[in-house]
Formats: sequence, C-alpha cells, structure tokens
Amino acid sequence: MSSPVPPFRAAIGVQKPYELVKAAGTEVAVARRGMGQPVLCLHATAHGGRDFESLVEALVPIGFEVVCVDWPGHGASPADSTSQPASARRYATVLCALIPALFGETKPIVLGNSIGGAAALIAAIDKPEVIRALVLCNPGGLAPPDPLATAVIKLLVRFFEAGVSRAHWFPWVYSLYYRLVLSGKTADAQRARIVAAGSEMAPVLKQAWQSFGEADADLTAKVKSLHLPILFAWAKSDQIVAWGRSERAVKQIPSAKVEFFKGSHAAFLEDPLAFKASFLGYARDLPKD
Repeated sequence: MSSPVPPFRAAIGVQKPYELVKAAGTEVAVARRGMGQPVLCLHATAHGGRDFESLVEALVPIGFEVVCVDWPGHGASPADSTSQPASARRYATVLCALIPALFGETKPIVLGNSIGGAAALIAAIDKPEVIRALVLCNPGGLAPPDPLATAVIKLLVRFFEAGVSRAHWFPWVYSLYYRLVLSGKTADAQRARIVAAGSEMAPVLKQAWQSFGEADADLTAKVKSLHLPILFAWAKSDQIVAWGRSERAVKQIPSAKVEFFKGSHAAFLEDPLAFKASFLGYARDLPKD
C-alpha cells in the first residue's frame, strides 16, 4: 500500500475524480475533463494539476478535453517508484510514456509551465510524432548556463536545503519568494496552497534546482531542430525564468510564436482571460492532423 499523500501537497494537485496511470516505471495522478481536442497540462515544480483549474472551466464547455497531471511526488501522485530525482529529463521520460497511454494515436496539444515546459520541449525533441503542438509558459532550459545562472541555482539549492532541514524561518521566506513567483491576484488561492505545502515540497524543489545546473538541462542547442507549432506564452514580469535570458534560444526555433502576458511565471493563472483568448486563436489556426 502506498503512503498517504501529505495534506497540503494534495490540495495543490488534481482533485477527484482522478486516476493513477502507470508511466515509465512509476504512477502519476491524472484528471480528465471534457471531450474533444485533448490538451495535456504539465505544471511547475512544487505546483500541481490544480494550477489549471480555471483553464479547465474555460475550455471544457467549448469542445476540449483538458487532462491535468501531477508529476511524481506532487499533488496526488506517489513518489517516483524508480527513486530517480526530480528533473526535466526524468519528467520528459514519464511524459513520452504517458501520452500514448492516455491518448493512443491521438496527438494532444501539450501545455507546459516551467519544468513542465522544459519536459515538453525534451519530449518534442525526442518524440515529436506523439505531440500535435506545444504551448510553453516560461519554460526552463532556454537560458544560457552562465555564471549568473549558476549562482542563482546554487543559492536556491541552499534555500531549499534549509526547507528540508525544517529551518524555522523557511516558511516565512518561502511565502515571500512566492510573491515573486506568482504575483497575479488571480493566482492568490493556488499560491496560498503552494506556500502552505512549502516544507512538504522542499526535498523535490532541492532535487529539481540541482538538476537545473546539470549539463543536460541546457536545451539551447537542441531546440533549433524543432518544427512543431509552438506558442510561447510568456509572463513578462518573471525574475527567475526571464524572457531576456531565453529570447535568443526562442528566436532560433523556426516555428516559434511569442506572446506576452501579465504575471510572473504562469500566464494561465495570472492573466487567464488573455491567455484563454490567445490559446483559442492558436488552437484554431493549427494545421489539421
């Protein structure tokens, strides 16, 4: 029997009804809503499928099936059965196994945020035949691995190490940190849930940030080969995954389209009405399979 999911973590992830789906040696919680063109939603580190709650409400009535996933050790998903640490590369492996398990030969639009966006990019590079199109919200992997990036990564790894050690000041500082990560008022409810789960999620955050400093986290050379339709929906106030540091890599992708939104990390949470309009226009103009 698997261990019970910690309560604060559970509040961030997909809500019932959901199912546990086997993929790449582990299980992930998956919530499916609606019928029609499938949209597979992939969240950021220490977030969960509930990030997309308002998007589900917006898209399901107009002919989309919206499928939200909790990464291993997030939300309602158990810890990774393979004991592999959190990383975009590991999540991409899960994603490549998950898509055919969920959709068969149907190709979903994959919407990925932060580490979820980096995992979607890796999957699109490795197995473009299973994805119809990408919508990427402030994805990782596209900023140059320079001394500034290395210093920020090391600083945040130390910060999350303090969370793992249950430093008394960590919850307060984590709350301040999340005022930078999600600044939009429409994200208030989910931000509060994320902050409440900070100590529960600190080990995964530490693993993920350690992975961002590894050589294979740099996707800047590989993304040039992408030819899938890609919409970059960038929250323009992001101070960590900043557009200015990712711009050069994005502009080398032949199929890239870029739009900017209010907010600091997740346009679908922080600027939902504008994001919905942009998404619908993009989805409508996609070439038929």
